[in-house]
Formats: sequence, structure tokens, C-alpha cells
Amino acid sequence: MHLILLTAWTVLWFVVVEPHGGFSWHYLRTGGELIYQGEAGDGSGGLNLYAHHPELQMGPLSFLTAGLFNPFPEATGQFLAAALMSLLGLVIVVLAGRSAAHYFLGTGTNHQRLRQRVLVAGLAFIPMWIEVGVRFGHLDDVLALFFTALAVRALTRGNAALTGACLALAMDSKPTALAFLPLLLALPRREWLRAGAWCAGLVAVAWLPFFLGDPQSFAAAKFAIPNHPASALRWLGVGDPETPAWDRPAQAALGLALGSIAVLRGRWAAVVLLGANARIVLDPSVYTYYTASVLLGTLLWDVIGQRRLVPWWSWLALLTLYGSVFAVPDDAARGLIRLAFVAVSTAYVLLWPVRERGRRGPGRRRPPARTDEGPAHDGPGPGPAPGPGPAPTPWAGPPAAR
Repeated sequence: MHLILLTAWTVLWFVVVEPHGGFSWHYLRTGGELIYQGEAGDGSGGLNLYAHHPELQMGPLSFLTAGLFNPFPEATGQFLAAALMSLLGLVIVVLAGRSAAHYFLGTGTNHQRLRQRVLVAGLAFIPMWIEVGVRFGHLDDVLALFFTALAVRALTRGNAALTGACLALAMDSKPTALAFLPLLLALPRREWLRAGAWCAGLVAVAWLPFFLGDPQSFAAAKFAIPNHPASALRWLGVGDPETPAWDRPAQAALGLALGSIAVLRGRWAAVVLLGANARIVLDPSVYTYYTASVLLGTLLWDVIGQRRLVPWWSWLALLTLYGSVFAVPDDAARGLIRLAFVAVSTAYVLLWPVRERGRRGPGRRRPPARTDEGPAHDGPGPGPAPGPGPAPTPWAGPPAAR
């Protein structure tokens, strides 16, 4: 029933948004054509793509995927891509639920309440997912966030190689996924080398051919966009008309630093939210699709990082960052709201006391425990009174072992 509700919610948003969607799909379509054409034409395709088209800020994996839709008529290809991206949003919610179920396995977690958290957080996540995937058609963001969700799933299962590979594929889709790299630190220390090797290897395979093939590809890293009056960057005193030279490196450094601190404090589930926060607080633009990465971060935090029944961070992010676009007409006020959300949410996930009872590192077994989620019983002896109990759902995994 939960999956049916989320599917219906996704279809509703898709039907409403799709007729006016695909705002940025032409970038992906163009990149898909260029990356497959090789040296044909004017020589601006193939490995010369980034040297001749620095405005194409997507990763090579995104262009390779987008090119698969080019044999179709443009309208048909865009529709099929939007449908696929919408489906991946549902898959991400499923992955988040399964990751949470596996992470809490053996703690006596009430899985009915966990499913409710996933449902309520998913209802906030889907509208922003349709925004990035259907309205804007940003396949690069979609793939980066999808592979990040896969990395979280692999992390909770203790699969170091797959965690590193999925994070690499996220960065191969969109360079800004670099901010999610501290997830590797949540693995056992003995697995860092293996995960890092897989990650570095797949990143090198995807990106090095472009930089070795044409050194001018580095120009893509210097591509500048206007500094919007509603950006949080303005409130930080940066009045440059375009992206400052230090801005992109600062976004990556801030995201990596905040994520690493979160892992050191045992709050690895906040890494994606903190990486997304670093982007929106320092980015000169204010496109609404940026909020999708924040909503993935709040989804993971709400279902894994804390145990509150109501996942209010997901809804707070949706109303604050997306709702303010329509409700607040003043640019400066919207910039202040963005800055305030980043400051408050970052301080909360790093500093606010969180119940740690029965917790463990991702992928490690733990002893049974009783938690505030509900009654648990492990081992011999009388248990809870018999009853029908909640049935497992496709995303919440099996009930905790009794």
C-alpha cells in the first residue's frame, strides 16, 4: 500500500509537470550527440567535448546515457527519459527504506513505524524529484543522486567495493557528487583502501581520457554563471557578478569537511545533506532543481539518522527551499532563507543530541536491543503477545530477527 501511494503520487506530479518539462534536456541531448560522434564534423565531439563546450557541465556517464535516447524523435526521447528519471525517484525511496531496515536490523526497530517514516518523507521527496528529472530534465543530477543512494545501500550492507564504485559513478555523472565522498569513511577502516581504489579507478576511467585527449578540457572547470541576487552567496558578502574563481573548490572543500565531521561524530547518514548544503550555500545560482539533492539528504537523515516518527526535516526543506520560491517575492529574503536553512540544518545534524542506543556502524552486526521504536524480543523466553504484526513491504526489508 505504501508503494502504491508513492507511485500514484509520482504519476500525479509527472502528469502535471511533463507537458511543460524538459527545460534543460537540450544540453543532455547535445552532449549525447557529441560524445558518440567522436572526431566527426568540426572535431568538437568525442574526447574534445569539454574543451569545445565548457557550458556542458554534466559528467560523461550522463552524456553516454542521454545519447541512448537520441535515436528517438526529440519529443519522444525526452518523454521516455523523463519517465525513466521519475521511476528512479521511486527506486531511491525503496533504496532508502531498505538501507534503513538493514541498518536497524537486530535493534528491535518497529518496522511499521519505519515504513511510515519512509512514506511521509517520500511524499516530500517526490515533488522535488519531478522538478529535477521532469521539469528540468537534468539526467546528470538524477544519475548522481541515484548512484549515491545505491552507495548508501551498499554501505549499510558493508560492501566496500560496491560503495566505492557507486560513488565513482555518481561523480562520473555529476562532479558535484564529490561532496558525498566522506561516505567511504563510514566503512570499517580496513576497507578504506579497497573502496578508495574502486572509486579512484572508475573516476579515472571516465574522466582522464578527456583531459589527456585535449588539455583544454580543464576550461570546463572555469565555466562561470551569473551570481543571482537571491543566492545565499550574496548574504555572505560575495558581490561578484559571476562565479568567483575560488567558489567551486570551496563548495567541494566545505562539503568534504562537513561530511567528514559527520562521520567522525557517528552521523554518516547526514553526509548527503551536508554535501548538498555546501552546494546551495556557496552556489551563485538558485535553480530549484538544486533542492533535489537536499531532499535526498533529508530523506536519508529522516529514515536512518534519527528515529522520530514524523520526518519533519524533509518537509521543512521542501517548504523552506521550494515553497519560498513562490511565497516570497523578494530576492534578498529568499537568499536569507536559503542561508538560514543551511545554517540550522547543518548545526542540527552535527550538534543536536541523537539517540544512539543500539546503534552500530554500517555493515556490522550488533547485539539485540530494545529501543524507543517499540517492543522487541530476542532469544528464548516469553515475547510480546501474539498478533498479526506488520507485514514486510518491498522497501523496508524483513522484520528484525526475533
